[in-house]
Amino acid sequence: MEIAPSPITFCPKEHQKIYREWFDIADSDGDGRITGNDATKFLALSKLSRQELKQIWALADSKRQGFLDLAEFVTAMKLVSLAQVGREITSDILKSGGLMENTEPPSMEGLETFVAKNKGLKMDSKPAVNGSASVQSQILSSAQWFTSKSVKKTPPSAVTSIIDGLKRLYNEKLKPLEATYRFNDFVSPFLTNSDFDAKPMVMLLGQYSTGKTTFIKHLLRCNYPGAHIGPEPTTDRFVVVMSGPDERTIPGNTIAVHADLPFSGLTTFGGAFLSKFECSQMSHPLLDQVTFVDTPGVLSGEKQRTQRTYDFTGVISWFAAKCDLILLLFDPHKLDISDEFKRVIASLRGNDDKIRVVLNKADQVDTQQLMRVYGALMWSLGKALNTPEVVRVYIGSFNDKPINGEVVGPIGQELFEKEQDDLLMDLIDIPKKACDQQINEFVKRARAAKIHAYIISHLKKEMPAMMGKAKAQQRLIDNLEDEFAKVQREFHLPGGDFPNVEHFREVLNSYNIDKFEKLKPKMIQVVDDMLAYEIPELLKNFRNPYE
Repeated sequence: MEIAPSPITFCPKEHQKIYREWFDIADSDGDGRITGNDATKFLALSKLSRQELKQIWALADSKRQGFLDLAEFVTAMKLVSLAQVGREITSDILKSGGLMENTEPPSMEGLETFVAKNKGLKMDSKPAVNGSASVQSQILSSAQWFTSKSVKKTPPSAVTSIIDGLKRLYNEKLKPLEATYRFNDFVSPFLTNSDFDAKPMVMLLGQYSTGKTTFIKHLLRCNYPGAHIGPEPTTDRFVVVMSGPDERTIPGNTIAVHADLPFSGLTTFGGAFLSKFECSQMSHPLLDQVTFVDTPGVLSGEKQRTQRTYDFTGVISWFAAKCDLILLLFDPHKLDISDEFKRVIASLRGNDDKIRVVLNKADQVDTQQLMRVYGALMWSLGKALNTPEVVRVYIGSFNDKPINGEVVGPIGQELFEKEQDDLLMDLIDIPKKACDQQINEFVKRARAAKIHAYIISHLKKEMPAMMGKAKAQQRLIDNLEDEFAKVQREFHLPGGDFPNVEHFREVLNSYNIDKFEKLKPKMIQVVDDMLAYEIPELLKNFRNPYE
């Protein structure tokens, strides 16, 4: 299983210079992003039809962020060149490395006139429909050539992508509601810019020796710093495997205070957890797109569980909310789901759409045994996941060793290869879906914040004005399920969106309900308007400019 390198990496140096110059020309405000307005003006020089340019934009902006960075611009230019010679533009072209490598720069008719017309506009340009900002352009070094980050940080008022728009909506509309009703204390810490800018993450969960670390090594085709593999429980900490300029490991306390990394929220779990948390950095093309989270093996006994010095399921829940994909790993000899594993799976509540199951090391059993193992696994998962839907299960042997054909036979070997290809495609699609996933998580958070505000204000309303406040608070805490039901009926809210009662009760015990805020309908209305109008408008502004 190998992830094919992007076709833009085959760009000759002489072409790089041309594309770099064209990118600077097309980038009207010099912020390192070519928005829809910039693209429609520049790509018009190609004299291609609107339908062809629509398809080219769709393939180049594969992450659907609403803009093209330098690497995506190069892809667009290569596709323009192929379209000009009569090639049909389809997604299969991007997989043809040789075809993309040998593509000459396209013909851009009237380029000199376009440059002369737009000369000097970069110094005094104003934000356009797609939210350009006047930022002086900056020349990249050759080492920065194909980075996905913008060249310059845009001003807070500028919105040049969907992610920028979500940042603005969060800070102006949603965060005030969260702060007023202490959403950050009960549910999730405040979001920072690094949370929005983070690469998509994949978390691996499972009991010890199910092949979590080996799985990551198999995808990377190499070891990563700090990786330990063995039959015993070797990974005793949470390890974030991410892209970096050199190979090194960074301690947890250092990562948690790093402003550019989205892990500041983990400080709430204390020093005991941070001492069991580290970051492993290395330069790798796959890590430029995806970050992996390796976790300690889930323990099998209650006595062992009590030895953890931090809230293990709480940490898992925190990561689950941040991750784009969650892989539950099993092997044929470890199908039992322990009490702690059940608690871990329960902590994934609300993230069911992200869960995939991997039956690893499946070449250790023959075909007949594999059928029985698969049936037993589905039975166990049905009890743990507590859902009528069937979860997606990938079967294979995800390590560097060849599949044991003598045990599984030719049919089993073909099955494993197809399953591995399907899982790989699922992983490859993660960066393409990252922007959509961020929108999904943002909307989910906004709805959770609204429900939280209703709950907090309801509890405040139930408190007496003068006497008996302590008894009233204790009564509300003891009967929290009934209070949730009252809120649900009063505001016609879906019961499945309410928080976990036990966790809410635990946090509520340390607060004085009388100090909570009353319901502020205007703040709720602001969030409702954001969900109903502003987010759809944001998506409309950054859709394919040729639609």
